[in-house]
Amino acid sequence: MPKISRSKGKTKRKTGSARPALTDTARIAAALDRLAPPASQTPDFSAAGAFVWHPDGYRLAPVERVNRVDMSLLKGIDRVRDLLVENTERFARGLPANNALLWGARGMGKSSLVKAAHAAASAKAGKSSGELKLVEIHREDIESLPALMNLLRGARDRFILFCDDLSFDTEDTSYKSLKAVLEGGIEGRPDNVILYATSNRRHLMPREMVDNERATAINPGEAIEEKVSLSDRFGLWLGFHRCSQDEYLAMVEGYVAHFHIPLAGEKLTREALEWSTTRGARSGRVAWQFVQDLAGRLGLKLNG
Repeated sequence: MPKISRSKGKTKRKTGSARPALTDTARIAAALDRLAPPASQTPDFSAAGAFVWHPDGYRLAPVERVNRVDMSLLKGIDRVRDLLVENTERFARGLPANNALLWGARGMGKSSLVKAAHAAASAKAGKSSGELKLVEIHREDIESLPALMNLLRGARDRFILFCDDLSFDTEDTSYKSLKAVLEGGIEGRPDNVILYATSNRRHLMPREMVDNERATAINPGEAIEEKVSLSDRFGLWLGFHRCSQDEYLAMVEGYVAHFHIPLAGEKLTREALEWSTTRGARSGRVAWQFVQDLAGRLGLKLNG
């Protein structure tokens, strides 16, 4: 009997030791499933005219209503407006077009112009080359740009990838992947994709970043070339500069007329200039903020 008892005890110990091994295996398998990228699904591009890229789920979220300003309200940027619209219309028709970098002063309508150009080109272009879609990718998601490119590659529609306020900090190396995707990679940029980016910096890099590379590099010239070559990937450079007082007042008057606000003449000019003085700047953004304040004080809604 004692022998039988010891035999049963051994059997129980063997059974108990096998259970943790199975649990560990299942835990490892579950961890690998979480690390594996989700299977990419073809988005329904007919759902909207604009989308926002979410790399965590490899999905494009449709945008029902784009927050945009009418092209006629963009004052003081006639030259860059015409260049970007022409480039966008060529791309919408399936013709060669350039990536565009819109750089310069704050609040001068860089992102507004991209959205307005998309609307203008979409309304004018036919559908023989597919519809023109606007896809926003956030600055912090720029490393997922290759995955987004692969998702759009081969689709019938054409896509403007829009990255607002694109710039890179001193320790940021994601700009290298952006360079390879724009030009120079094995696959290259898809024919149905173009990139429009806005930035306050012409070369997308802070000055101290270039200076540090120059000081520590064996060949300073090569270090600087490495940094500024990113901007060279954009074939179209559009500079936005601070507006004059007359241009600022034209922006205000354009908004006031568009929204039928009952204020004009010297009183409007005086209040608009006083507003810009308190802000310490003159720009399209400051003009819009003044008009919002004015409409609120007058008890009016800015519809449309």
